[in-house]
Amino acid sequence: MLIEPLVTLLHLLIFVYWLGGDLGAFYSSTILTDSKCSAPQRATALRILMAVDMAPRTALILSLPTGLTLAFVKGWLGAMPGAAVAGIWAVCLVWLALAWAVHASHGKVAFYKQADMVIRWSALLVCAGMGLAGLAGLLALPLFIAGKLLILAGAISLGLLIRVLLRPLMAPFAQMMASGATPETDAAIKGVLARSRPVVMLLWLLLLGAAFLGLATPT
Repeated sequence: MLIEPLVTLLHLLIFVYWLGGDLGAFYSSTILTDSKCSAPQRATALRILMAVDMAPRTALILSLPTGLTLAFVKGWLGAMPGAAVAGIWAVCLVWLALAWAVHASHGKVAFYKQADMVIRWSALLVCAGMGLAGLAGLLALPLFIAGKLLILAGAISLGLLIRVLLRPLMAPFAQMMASGATPETDAAIKGVLARSRPVVMLLWLLLLGAAFLGLATPT
């Protein structure tokens, strides 16, 4: 049957676009603090960063349904019914639509942001709960699936933390666009990005950990 290799390929592409998109966004962020670049050039870099960043945001959301579908096809989910997997797909597709709506509206529609956050926090708690229950033997899950669920919960948590750390970025950036770059605006932008980069790198380590578990598949 072709369904298993197709789902496997889709799940692998999620990892590729997540990590690759994150690397692209990370590189774009270095241009924001490059004093050799003009304010319009940095604004272009920010637009590129925000567009490229939708790849890992999309990948994060789709990693759960694709991973569970692959586990279901391979028979790793025990007695979990197919309807439950279909329900997770439905919720994640709604979540994906909300994430893109937030991006398209530049975060100006409060309802989209609030609904996205409700689903995001719910997904974090569900993944963490299922992962811990799997490790404790309360759910019939292989060890690597329980571990990957905990890693996904951690990735969602780090994504929320990155949002908080980047929140002060827009004020100095807007000031730079209004009156030109100054040592003060450059220092403020560099400070915000410097605080967020270790968290981004920790997220990369989590992704590599998830990939390792997927390859090793310890039971």
